[in-house]
Amino acid sequence: MSIAVNGKANLVESIGRRNAIPVIHARGTHYEIGFDIGRTFASLIQNYVSNYSPLNESYLPLYETEAGRRVYEDTLASVKEQFPQYVREIQGTADGAKVPFHKLFLMHLDEILPVAATGTPENTKPVGCSTVICNQPGQEILGHTEDALDETVNHWYLVSAHIVEPGLREEKFTSLSYAGFLPGYTMGFNHHGLVYSINTLSANTLRSGKTPRYFITRSLLGVENFVQAQQTLRNEGYGAAEGFSVNMTFLTQEGDRMFHNAEVGPVEIGASQSQLSILTASPGEQFYHCNKYLRLRVPEVDGLIIKSSECRMAAISRHPSPKNRQDVINILGDQTDNEFKVFESGNEDGITTIAVGIFDCIEKTWSVYTDNPKSNDPILVVPLQLNNNNNTISVSKNQPSDIGI
Repeated sequence: MSIAVNGKANLVESIGRRNAIPVIHARGTHYEIGFDIGRTFASLIQNYVSNYSPLNESYLPLYETEAGRRVYEDTLASVKEQFPQYVREIQGTADGAKVPFHKLFLMHLDEILPVAATGTPENTKPVGCSTVICNQPGQEILGHTEDALDETVNHWYLVSAHIVEPGLREEKFTSLSYAGFLPGYTMGFNHHGLVYSINTLSANTLRSGKTPRYFITRSLLGVENFVQAQQTLRNEGYGAAEGFSVNMTFLTQEGDRMFHNAEVGPVEIGASQSQLSILTASPGEQFYHCNKYLRLRVPEVDGLIIKSSECRMAAISRHPSPKNRQDVINILGDQTDNEFKVFESGNEDGITTIAVGIFDCIEKTWSVYTDNPKSNDPILVVPLQLNNNNNTISVSKNQPSDIGI
C-alpha cells in the first residue's frame, strides 16, 4: 500500500527499502569486470534502464536528433581518447546485462545531452546528496547521504573490484554503484587509502565533447594520493563537462588527518582543464557540502536542486558543530525541514535517500545504512582494507545481506 505525500503516492513506502545489499567481488580486466557486473545484476540493470525516466523521456528522444547525436558522438570520442578502458567497462556491462551500449552511455552523459543540444536542462528535480565532515581528536568521520530518483531505490549495489590489465595501472576499490553505471560517482574507497563521497553540482552551461563527471570520478578510484586526485579532477587537456564536488581524505597520508572538499566546475571556453577549488579541514575543524557551489563562481541552474541544497544546509547548520560519529549521524538523519529533508524518506518530487554511509577513519570502517541512521543499525560494515589485503565485507549483528553473489 502506498502512502500519499502532499497528494502523491510515495513510491518508496510502496515498494519498501531493501534490508539487504547486493555485493559483487570481481577480478579481471576492465571489460571482464564490467561483464561480470552486467551478468550478475542483469535483471536490476534491465529494469532500471526500462524505468529510468531521464533516459526514456529525454535522452533517447534527443539521441534520435541530429544535434543530440552530435553531442553523443563528440563526447564518446573524447572519452575513448582518454579512458578507453572505462568505455570497455561500460561495453562489458552492456554485454553482460544484454542491454544496448548506447543506452548505458546516454545515462553517463546525464544532462550534458539536453543542455548542449537544446540549451535547456531536462531533469530539474532536486536530486542531490549531503556530506558532513568531522575532524576531531579520536573522531575522524566522513558521513554522506546518497539521494536519487525514486526509481533508483533497490537498483544499486556495491562493487568490490580488483582490476589487472596489461599496460594499465592496477585498481582495487569498493564503491556503491547505480545499476548500469560505472562505479565511482557516489561514495567508496580504494586500496591506496582514498575515502570519498560525491555531491552533484548543477552548472547551467555544460560542455559537449568534454569529460562527463562519471568518467572523472571513475578515474579517481585509481589515484594513490591527493596530488594525483587533483590532477585527475583538473583533467588537463579536456576538462570536466559538468560540475560536481568531492569530499575526500587519504588514510595512508603522513601527519595530521586532513579532509578536503574539491569543487569542480565545467571547463571554461578557451581553457584546457576543469575549474577547481579546494577547501581543507584540519584537526579540530569540520565542513558540510550539499549541491550548491560555495566557492567557485559558476552560474548554476535555476531549479529545485538549489532550493533543496539551501534547505538542507540550513537544517545542518542548526545542529551544533559535530564532535563525534553520533553527531554526524544525527545531522544526516535530520528530517526537520517541511519540504527538503537531509534524510529524505521520499517526497512529492520523486527523490529519496537510498543509502547513508559513515566512514570512520580511525576504526577504518564504512558503515552502510538503507534507512535513517538515527534509528537503525547499519546493514553492512565494510573494513577499509588497504594495499594488497583482500577487501572483505562484514554484516552487522542480526542484519541480513546478499553477501556471496
